[in-house]
Amino acid sequence: MCSGTPGTEDFGQQLRALRTRAGLSQEALAHACGVSVRALADMERGRTRGPQRRTVESLAEGLGLDEETAGRLEKAAALGRPRPRAATGPGAHSALALPRDIQDFTARGPALARLLELAADAAPARPAVSVVSGQPGLGKTAFAVHAAHRLAPYFPDGQFALDLHGMDPEPTTPRDALARLLRAMGVADTAVPPGTDDRAGLWRSVVRDRRVLLLLDNAADEAQVRPLLPGTGPSLTLVTSRHTLAGLESVHRTDLALLRREEAVELLTRIVGPERVAAEAQAARDLADLCGHLPLAVRIAGQRLHGRPHERLGKLVARLTAEGRRLDGLQAGSLGVRAAFALSYRQLPPDTRTFLRRAALAAGPDFSPETVALLADLPYDEAAACAEELTDAGLLQSDPAADRYRFHDLLKLYAAEQSAAEDGPEVREAALDRAAEWMLRRATAAGLRFDVEHHRSAPHGDPDPASAPAGREEARVWLEAERAQWLAALRRAHDTGRHRQVLDMAEAMHWFSDLNQHWELWVEVFRRSADAARALGSRQEEAVHLNYLAWAYNLCVHDPRAALSTADTALVAARESDDQLQVGWALGYGAAALHRLGRAEEAHDRLHRAARLLAAQDAPQARLPELTMLNSLGTYLRQADRPEEALAIHRRSAEICGAGIPGQPEELIAMYHAVAQQQIGNDLAALGRWADAEAPLRHALAHFEDAQMPAWSEPARLDLGQVLRALGHPEARDTLLAARDALTELKSPRRSEASAALDELPR
Repeated sequence: MCSGTPGTEDFGQQLRALRTRAGLSQEALAHACGVSVRALADMERGRTRGPQRRTVESLAEGLGLDEETAGRLEKAAALGRPRPRAATGPGAHSALALPRDIQDFTARGPALARLLELAADAAPARPAVSVVSGQPGLGKTAFAVHAAHRLAPYFPDGQFALDLHGMDPEPTTPRDALARLLRAMGVADTAVPPGTDDRAGLWRSVVRDRRVLLLLDNAADEAQVRPLLPGTGPSLTLVTSRHTLAGLESVHRTDLALLRREEAVELLTRIVGPERVAAEAQAARDLADLCGHLPLAVRIAGQRLHGRPHERLGKLVARLTAEGRRLDGLQAGSLGVRAAFALSYRQLPPDTRTFLRRAALAAGPDFSPETVALLADLPYDEAAACAEELTDAGLLQSDPAADRYRFHDLLKLYAAEQSAAEDGPEVREAALDRAAEWMLRRATAAGLRFDVEHHRSAPHGDPDPASAPAGREEARVWLEAERAQWLAALRRAHDTGRHRQVLDMAEAMHWFSDLNQHWELWVEVFRRSADAARALGSRQEEAVHLNYLAWAYNLCVHDPRAALSTADTALVAARESDDQLQVGWALGYGAAALHRLGRAEEAHDRLHRAARLLAAQDAPQARLPELTMLNSLGTYLRQADRPEEALAIHRRSAEICGAGIPGQPEELIAMYHAVAQQQIGNDLAALGRWADAEAPLRHALAHFEDAQMPAWSEPARLDLGQVLRALGHPEARDTLLAARDALTELKSPRRSEASAALDELPR
C-alpha cells in the first residue's frame, strides 16, 4: 500500500478517502455498488459505523479495491458493529430517538390534522397504524418526522424511529428490527429471544400498556412491517414507504399529494428567505412549476440557491427550462432527484423497468397499458400487471376511473433518460414504428364505425379483432381516450412517407370529426392528409381533404382567412379533377369563410352557385351537399334580415329529407332533417312566431342529443333557450345556463351569445 493510504481511520473516514482517491462521486459509487446515496452518506459521516459484510464487499467491488485494502475496510466495519449489551432504563431509548424536525417544514396541514385526531382517539383495544406512502420525493419521511414531533406529547412512554432501509439491497430484517426495538424499551440482550416470532410476541407484550409512538421509516413491504406492529394498547405507529403496502389490514392511510403551487413557493421562501423570493416573484413561481411541485425537487432547488446567495432565482429557472438539463440542475450535495428515482428503478424486475422506460415514449399526458404494451413489446396482460406494480411502487399515478396512467413530469424525464441510455436509438425507433402501425390500423377501423357507409358491419383491418371496439360507443371512447396516441401515429406515418395510411385514416375520421368539432387537432389531421394526397399525385383526393381542412379552419379553430384560402385551393383541385361534388363543397366552405369575414354578398353568391350546381346533378350523392348549401344559404339570409326567404329555403330542405334520398341511410337523412328543423325554428323566431318556433327546436335538440353530437346539440339548446326566454317559459334559465356552460367547454364563439341571453332574463 502506498504512503498515505487509509489504514487507521474509522470506517467512514476510510470509505470517504478511498472514494475520493477513486475519483467517484457518492452517486456514482452508490450506483456501482447498489446502495442508496443516503446510506453511503450515513456511512461516510459516521452515522452508520458498521455496515454488514455483504455491503462492505459491494463497496470494495465498486471501488476496485485489492484484497488487502478491502480487508482493512472490512476490519474497520467490524469494529463499528454493535456488540451485545444490556440495555435498561430510559437511556436506552436514545438509540432510536426521533430525528430532528425540519424547521422549514411546509404545508400538509389537513394530513397532519387527521393524524392528530388519530392520536387523540388512540385506545387500548385498537393501536393505531398510519401508512404514509407515495412516489419518490413527496417528503414522506419529513412529514412523518414532523408529525411525530407534533404527536410526541400524546405518547409519554417513548417515541422511537427505526429506518427499515427498504430501498437498500438488504433491508432490515424483522428479526433485527425487533431486537433494536426491544433493547430500546429496556429489554436486556440476554432476554431477547432468538426467533422472530418470539421477539414479536415479547414486543407486543412490552408495549401492550404503554403510550408509545413508533416511526417505521422506509419500509420495504408488508412482511417486514407486520411483526413490528403492536397487537393491543394505546400506541401509534407511523409507517413510511414508497410502496402502498396495500396488504396491511385495518390501517389509516396518509396519501401525500404534490404541493400546490403556492405551497411550493412557500417552501422555497422558507429556505432561501422572503427577500429573494419577493425580488423575483415570477421566477419563484416558475421554479415551483419546473420542479413539478415535488417537495424534494423544490427543496433541492432551494438548498442550491441557499448555498449560492449571490445567484438569482432566474438563473436557475433558465437552467431548468431545458428539459435535457433539468435533472442535472436538481442536485444539491448528496440530495438529487435523479438519485431518488434511481433507488426505486433499480429494484424493479426487468420487464417492469422496460415498461417504465418505454412509457416515456408515449404521446400525451397519460397512456393506457395497451399503448405501452406495444412500445415495450409485451403481452397486454403483462403490461397491465407492470402498470399496477409501478403504481403500487409510487412511480406511476393511476386515473381514478379509467385504465390509464400518468408520470410526474420529472419522473418522465428520468424514464426518458433511461430509455436513451439502455434502449438506444434503434430500439426506440422500432418501438415507435411498431406502436404507430398498430395505432393507425386501430384508429382507422374505429373511425369507420362513424362512416354511414361502413358502421353497420364491423370494419376490417383492425390489428387485434379480439380487443377491437365492439360498436360505435366503444369506438368513440377509444378514439377520445387515445387521441394523443393516434395523432402521434399519424404524424409519424406522414413524416416517414406512409402517405396511403395517412389518407386512409383521415378519410375514416371525417364523419367522427363532426361529433367533435371543438377538437383543434382536426386542422393538423386534414392538413397532413391533404399533403399526403398531394405527395401521391391524386388531385381528386387532394380536393377532398382540402375541403375537410377548410371545414376544420371554419368550425374547429374559427380561422376564416385560412378557411377561405384552403377552400379556394380545393376549388382549383376539384375543377382540375372534374369532381363536381367537391366543387360544390369548396364553394360552400368558401362561402362560410366569407360570411364570417363579413363579406355577405359574396358568400350568398357562392352558396347560390353551389346549390344550383349540385341540384343539376342526378347522383344521389349530390343531395347531401345540396342540403348543406340550402341550410347554410337560408341561415345567411335570415341573418341578413330576410327571414321569409330563409324559411322557404329551409322548408324546401325539410321536404327533400321527407321525400327520402335513394342510397342514403335513414339516420343520415334524419340528421339533415334535424338541421332543417333547427333552422326552421330559428326562422320562425326571427319572424316573431315564438310559439311556433319551440317545437322544431325541441325536435332538433332531441335528435342531436340522442346522436351524442355536442357540437350540434349545444347551439340548438341555445336557440331553444332564447325562444323560451321570449315566451317567458320557466325552463328558459336552466336551458340557457346549460347551453352557456357546454358552449364554453366547446370553445364555441356562441358562448358570449348565451351569456348575453342570460343577462337579459329578469332577476
